[in-house]
Amino acid sequence: MSAARTRKRSPRAEGAAARPPGVGVIGLGFIGREHLRAFRAAHEAGQANVLVAVCDTDALRLSGKAAPALRAPPASAAPVSSEALFDVGRVRSTPHAEELLADPAVDLVVIATPTDTHVELALAALAAGKHVLVEKPVALRERDVARLAAAARAVRSAPGGPVCLPAMCMRFWPGWEWLTVALAQRRFGNVRSAVFRRLSARPAWSAFYADIGRSGGVLFDLHVHDADFVQALFGRPRAVTTSGSSDHVTTLYHHESSRAGQGGSVPRDSLATQAHIVAEAGWDHAPGFEFRMLYTVVCDEATLDFDSRREAPLQVVRDGRVEDISLPEGNGYDGQARHLLKVVAAARAGRAVQPAVSIDDAVAVTQLLAAESESLASGRTVEL
Repeated sequence: MSAARTRKRSPRAEGAAARPPGVGVIGLGFIGREHLRAFRAAHEAGQANVLVAVCDTDALRLSGKAAPALRAPPASAAPVSSEALFDVGRVRSTPHAEELLADPAVDLVVIATPTDTHVELALAALAAGKHVLVEKPVALRERDVARLAAAARAVRSAPGGPVCLPAMCMRFWPGWEWLTVALAQRRFGNVRSAVFRRLSARPAWSAFYADIGRSGGVLFDLHVHDADFVQALFGRPRAVTTSGSSDHVTTLYHHESSRAGQGGSVPRDSLATQAHIVAEAGWDHAPGFEFRMLYTVVCDEATLDFDSRREAPLQVVRDGRVEDISLPEGNGYDGQARHLLKVVAAARAGRAVQPAVSIDDAVAVTQLLAAESESLASGRTVEL
């Protein structure tokens, strides 16, 4: 029998494992509210969990009232509800993160705070024995993300140890999950071109985003989603060429056919030489411009097209016909919450389960973004 199965557990640990995992959320802004909704939806769908504590420095948010939307939510996200965020009679609230982390009823911590607070909060949560979901970007510098990755590996070395996931929600978004499986199975032949776009008006709800030194600009805050997905899908590129500005970037990813797919979801031989792989992100559009995310992937036998503005976002175009593809309800936050709850359930049972995305992936995408940033500043192609 494995050590995980034979290891004796204390009565306290047995009792904790017998109850639904307690969730604590640090940061109740737009994304924090999405996480509240996603874990509540997972509970209603049969994955038991309970919100036990929240933390924010804003008294209105701690009152449990749903603050008015400060921007229109993405078309694929759940609409912001006017209902109370949580029951103040059942959920403990505090402006101090250390109080939430010290709460023994909190098993899983969501960190949805400004980027420059992520690593220290996540390290403290792991040290307190909590499972962690930390928002993207984890940090702007590779060495900071690597420090968290080392701590995450250390605590996971023990059976049932805490897990730490970066919130790379596009890995779990229905249209993106569909694309991953379709390309891995080579349903439509080889990939000739893949273009990803993520566009919005300038964030105006917080001065944080205007401070490039803290937010990293559009490259780290918005483009990070597609950079991570490109690398997860096609493997690490040989080089990148990035142009634009801190508010609007386009990156061309250079993959060689002999390397394409290494470490990615697509088989190594599924890309043609010099396949065209591009990601664009911009938040410099005029106020009122609707957030949209799109991809167009050209394969040998079909074009796969996703547009969040359409009633049927995903379409397959081939042989002169356009076919709408049905996707599961929900969004990437929902899939992410469900996946994390499964991983946590396994850990609480003393089983080691490898999450679909890890802090090591966050290290890799931070390295990739650093190369893109260098290319943007220098105007040159940068080798990885």
